[in-house]
Amino acid sequence: MKEKVLLFSLLFCMTGSAALAADERHGGEEPSKIEKVMSRLTVGGYGEAAYSYNMYSDKYTRYITPGQYKDESHGRFDLPHVVIFLGYDFGKGWTMGSEIEFEHGGTESAVEIEEEEAGEYESEVERGGEVALEQFWLQKSFMPQLNVRVGHIIVPVGATNMHHLPTEFFGVYRPEGENTIMPCTWHETGISVWGRAGDWRYEALLIPGLDSERFGRQGWIHDGAGSPYEFKIGNSVAGAFRVDNFSVPGLRLSLSGYVGNSFNNTLSSNKDASRYAGVKGTVVIGAFDFNYTSHNLIVRGNFDYGHLSDAEVITNVNINHMSQASPSPHQAVGEAAIAGGIEAGYNIFAHIPKVAGLGQKFYVFGRYDYYDSMHKADTNIYEYCGRSRVAAGINYYPIKEVVVKGEYSIGLLKSPYNNEPSISVGIAYSGFFM
Repeated sequence: MKEKVLLFSLLFCMTGSAALAADERHGGEEPSKIEKVMSRLTVGGYGEAAYSYNMYSDKYTRYITPGQYKDESHGRFDLPHVVIFLGYDFGKGWTMGSEIEFEHGGTESAVEIEEEEAGEYESEVERGGEVALEQFWLQKSFMPQLNVRVGHIIVPVGATNMHHLPTEFFGVYRPEGENTIMPCTWHETGISVWGRAGDWRYEALLIPGLDSERFGRQGWIHDGAGSPYEFKIGNSVAGAFRVDNFSVPGLRLSLSGYVGNSFNNTLSSNKDASRYAGVKGTVVIGAFDFNYTSHNLIVRGNFDYGHLSDAEVITNVNINHMSQASPSPHQAVGEAAIAGGIEAGYNIFAHIPKVAGLGQKFYVFGRYDYYDSMHKADTNIYEYCGRSRVAAGINYYPIKEVVVKGEYSIGLLKSPYNNEPSISVGIAYSGFFM
């Protein structure tokens, strides 16, 4: 992979040098054409580097026998997301956008310890391919109120999926509730119609349904959007929407949702048609979020509720009737999941004219989350899936595009499970280079 990247870079440089040489030979006529092309090109991205010292055990059995793991801790370095964005304006309303994501600095394959199989080590593939293509779309803009986008696109359900840049949330990591129960960042191949009129923005999407075989107890439908294959199963088509309102200066209010069947959207073809007649595994999600920015204050919040029909049947199939060779988790899944959170930060540099004049900001923030991936289930043995999380910390912006973060957080679990405190620091950037 490294050799391919180096070869591509070398060819790019050689091509650019040849083009510049040709420009010089043609008396400066070509540079204007290059400038025209470059003016239509957009290059940007974002990236995060983080360290966490977690004052709790990371053993896979910590929820099975919590009393054995009261005084353990561990540290982790991570590159949660590094993304390169490339866009181009072809003219006459046609544009292209693409994002390539390197998640956790790897290739989306890893060795994990499987709780369901006595702690055995297994090779896991989260998505086919070596890197994640988070976006690749072509768009035709007819007017500000009507744009049609086709390709691999973001599903803007919930606050984080729509606003997932590291400069759009205070924590070192993305808000834990939405990042646990829903795909995040959620991206699918489909079609989107969107536009903005006055103080309103809307978006409606048709995308592939989720795969119920990849649902799990702690992540609910989180992994259902992924595919370990070289294609995405499309037996079911789902719909999603988002509506934003900006009527009040400094305030955005948003509603979003999703509905689609998941039970037959799997690779397996050995399900007994008569036995499972009428089983659809319909996923319905409703979400509300807001953002208020004014008077040196930023307040953000979200509430998400999701329901899965036929959850008991899906649980039985996934645990007892799925091939053991399947890369899916073979776990129970809840009938309902819930996530809610609110954060507020105040820029104290606004009261120090010398640094405020330089464009620097320093936010002191607090955040509270509650989420439960097994909010409604046919058993209560997974009570560790529901928890509160309290966090407090700082965000320092030396310039608009760069932020240095630090926070203390604690996950508050029901007895007899151990609370999960941690200290995290990170640095991130987000912006366009040209």
